[in-house]
Amino acid sequence: MNYTYEQYTESAAYLRGWLGGFVPQVALILGSGLGYLGDVVADPIAVSYADIPHFKASTAPGHKGRLVFGTLEGKKVAVMQGRMHHYEGYSYEEVAYAVRVLRLLGCTSLIVTNAAGCVNTQWQAGDLMLISDHVKFFLESPLRGENLPQFGPRFPDASHLYTPALQEMAAATARVLNIPLRRGVYMYFPGPQYETPAEIRAARTLGADAVGMSTVPEVITAAHCGMKVLGFTLLSNMAAGILDQPLSEQEVLDAAEAAREKFSKLVLACLGQL
Repeated sequence: MNYTYEQYTESAAYLRGWLGGFVPQVALILGSGLGYLGDVVADPIAVSYADIPHFKASTAPGHKGRLVFGTLEGKKVAVMQGRMHHYEGYSYEEVAYAVRVLRLLGCTSLIVTNAAGCVNTQWQAGDLMLISDHVKFFLESPLRGENLPQFGPRFPDASHLYTPALQEMAAATARVLNIPLRRGVYMYFPGPQYETPAEIRAARTLGADAVGMSTVPEVITAAHCGMKVLGFTLLSNMAAGILDQPLSEQEVLDAAEAAREKFSKLVLACLGQL
């Protein structure tokens, strides 16, 4: 489906009714393992996705499915505890719908996190990766359909979807914190099945360092409407075919929990500098 500008503004108006004049500056879309940061927001205002006009439900494991507004690291934030995925049956426009609503509410920056399979055989599960770029070949764009000029141009440039200045800030912050931080390319696959070993070999040939099933639709949409973007990946497991073992959802969740302290420390430190 194609949403109208009026539908986006209707969702934003509903949320303003909850916010009482609060204007968020930074949106955070938190994947597996970091959703708990929404629980430590000061003076929180939590709204379930199910209650917001035109929002879809988040059904992925570990995703609470609500927006939390408040203050975190001195910044006024809107935290998405859980995201929508294409594999849940949603179009890319539905997956990225919330990003435009948060832009209308005042957010000018987006921090996005995910857990993904590690393609780079020089790295290992448990590493953190700063996303420098992405590869997306599958199906349509979240910008498909009638362009809404209120958000951005018909043919937006995609040279720097992940804001270079924020990448440099994050790399410097990681060095100060003594947290090893890889920098690499994330490749999007639609899922929900994990990638085949042959697909992982192809991804590596194409320059990917990590593969996952989220993030890219939201980033394209955020950049289109002028938001600065900072993205992080937890390399939760070695991708298919690298190790002689099957992939599992539990492995991803366990890795996210094990890395939670260092991952959240880095994300919060970067948030404080935006």
